[in-house]
Amino acid sequence: MSKNNILFLTGKLAESSLNKTLTAMQPTDFDYQVAQLGISVAALMTPEFIARRLPDARGADRILVPGMCQGELELLAEKYGVPVDRGPEDMKDLPLYFGHDGKPPDLSKHATLIFAEIVDAPYLSVEGILLRAAEYKAQGADVIDVGCIPNVAFPHLHDAVQALKAAGYQVSVDSMQNDDLLCGGKAGADYLLSLTEKSLWISEEVAATPVLISAKPGSMASLYRAVNTMLIKGRPFLADPILDPIPFGLAASLVRYYKLRKKFPGIDIMMGVGNLTELTDADTTGINAILFGVIAELGINAVLTTSVSPHARNAVAEADMARRVMYAASQDRRLPRDYSGDLLGLHDRRPFPYSEEEVAGIAAQIKDPSFRIQTTEAGIHIYNRDGLFTEVDPFRLYPHLKVENDASHAFYLGVELARAQIAWQLGKRYIQDEELKWGCNTAKQDARGRVAHREASRLEKKKK
Repeated sequence: MSKNNILFLTGKLAESSLNKTLTAMQPTDFDYQVAQLGISVAALMTPEFIARRLPDARGADRILVPGMCQGELELLAEKYGVPVDRGPEDMKDLPLYFGHDGKPPDLSKHATLIFAEIVDAPYLSVEGILLRAAEYKAQGADVIDVGCIPNVAFPHLHDAVQALKAAGYQVSVDSMQNDDLLCGGKAGADYLLSLTEKSLWISEEVAATPVLISAKPGSMASLYRAVNTMLIKGRPFLADPILDPIPFGLAASLVRYYKLRKKFPGIDIMMGVGNLTELTDADTTGINAILFGVIAELGINAVLTTSVSPHARNAVAEADMARRVMYAASQDRRLPRDYSGDLLGLHDRRPFPYSEEEVAGIAAQIKDPSFRIQTTEAGIHIYNRDGLFTEVDPFRLYPHLKVENDASHAFYLGVELARAQIAWQLGKRYIQDEELKWGCNTAKQDARGRVAHREASRLEKKKK
């Protein structure tokens, strides 16, 4: 069976580096050829430009354009009769791009449901609850968990559950009060959090799937009795031994999950991760990565997550990515590396893809006055036809820039050099004209959505 032939499109400045990268890769699952289309900066290519400069596919089975190439690629696929895809934004990431059987890793699958709790639901109107649910669903939640608060009235709980169901959500109701659980179940909730062996009678009153916990904190005997009762009844359920916070029983609680899975290998288990993500002053991306690694190992079926503390505001999105990465790694029998950068916030695995020598080689080809900026381990490099300058402090570069009489250009270079300095200091990837990427915490959900979220919460609480 012949190997696929991939045609890589590039520009004058990147051609040499691209050839070196491909040669170093020594791909065994595809053949390749490189087409330099006569443009200096490959990222400036457009589909229309490519269509003019490239008469045909040169016998390739697939065409790969630079990752920063803008525009719709469908017209190219139609013209050449082969798939046309974007590669990574930086050619140095091609080994990662082709690291899984000649194609990007498949992160479309997972084996864990995410329950995203609306912790302050009693303080929100039904409309406010629907808005929060939409936000969590956009981050990856499968089930919207309506949280009840002890000793806080929730007269619109029934209406909130019905509104969520009418909007197409799977819904759980989270309370330790039997009246709330009955109300939520009768309103059509899909799950109830949480029942103990003493409140299992509620499962006879409603159709909702219960999440079981022990009647006494940490008592596995109590949880086992509840599990066995549901098994005898032949009713679906989830069991949760409860994850305790650091340093108040975390290790012992992990042992409980291990014991539960060993004793009941076929049951569905839930883990609530908020006691770690919310109650630990550490970046939640790393916490979620570790927890979902444990979740993958133990085959845990559902996770309850919260997004309350400011530092945990993207916890749902992080959980969604973590479950996908850890599932893919477990299926591939590989370490969870080179699947995604979304769980890397402060640092990147390959922050400096170019060496100081490579930057100098590129700079030597520049014949125009436009400044290019790159970072290496040596510092920040800025160059144009007038020379290459390297510093670790952008202020020391100012005398070389000669932009005293060009405020807009000075502003632009100031922004870019500030980004480059932050990236260099933290060990992050810097790409000129691109915002720094912070993994799941990159502002995809936009500041406007966050402001609206906070304002809606404030107004709703004020009404109460």
